[in-house]
Amino acid sequence: MLYVNAPSIIVGKFQNTLAEINLDYVREKKIKVVRRMSGGGAVYHDFGNLNFSFHTLSEGNDFMDFSQFTAPVLKLLNDRNVPAKLEGRNDLLIEGKKFSGNAKLAKNGKMIQHGTILFNSDMSILDEVLKINPLKYIDKAIKSNRSRVTNLIDYLPSNSTTGNLKKILIDEIVHANPNSLLYELTSEDLKGVEYLIKNKYETWDWNFGSSPNYNFKNAKKVPAGFIEIHLNVEKGIIQEAKIFGDFFASESIENFERQLIGHKHNQNELQEILKQLDLTKYFGKVTSQEILEVLI
Repeated sequence: MLYVNAPSIIVGKFQNTLAEINLDYVREKKIKVVRRMSGGGAVYHDFGNLNFSFHTLSEGNDFMDFSQFTAPVLKLLNDRNVPAKLEGRNDLLIEGKKFSGNAKLAKNGKMIQHGTILFNSDMSILDEVLKINPLKYIDKAIKSNRSRVTNLIDYLPSNSTTGNLKKILIDEIVHANPNSLLYELTSEDLKGVEYLIKNKYETWDWNFGSSPNYNFKNAKKVPAGFIEIHLNVEKGIIQEAKIFGDFFASESIENFERQLIGHKHNQNELQEILKQLDLTKYFGKVTSQEILEVLI
């Protein structure tokens, strides 16, 4: 399968989503965040990025060997004098710079290997969306390795397009597999896709709630004083909350902490909680937005 995604961040199955993304920037730019079924690190997709996905049987295939299904990409590039090669376990590089990351999944006797091809992605956005504050999240989840990256457009004719690349990759795969047939998704297939989107890949529970447990810590200086918040989060739900600072409160801060327990560590849900509270009793002269910015 060959496909192009609208601007989105795709996080690995075992990652803590919030610890991999620049949440403020993602919200501002309305970039989708989706967890995939396979492991590995977070990647950014946009219209300048071509993705490939090979589906096969597990039997007879080495799960740790990424060379078989990256070979067509390397051949078409090498044939055009682009010095691309597989380095390490699962990355395709040109002159030490990465243009393709690959991941795998094995389930029910089947295996999927998929990867990205940075063709003409917006590198400025890529840098921003994956720029996170490492002090906020403390966990044991797998962290993404940030690599030096490059676009293939820098090594191909300037009039090349993602569509051109898709076509020559299809031609390469068909040439290497003479008995292959091209298949287009049917209306029934698309209904199945829409069902999965609605019931899994668009849900907060899958994309954020499935994150490994983590401790969240954040602090902010506001006109009312310094506020520091510590949260213990399990499966996306706040289990413990502790707040410190030099603000003045007429109500017990422990009462405010209890208001957070049992709720999702999610901006929309926390925003609704804050709307229902008189925050001045706990922090002095503050706005709900100021407190929200410390909680997320």
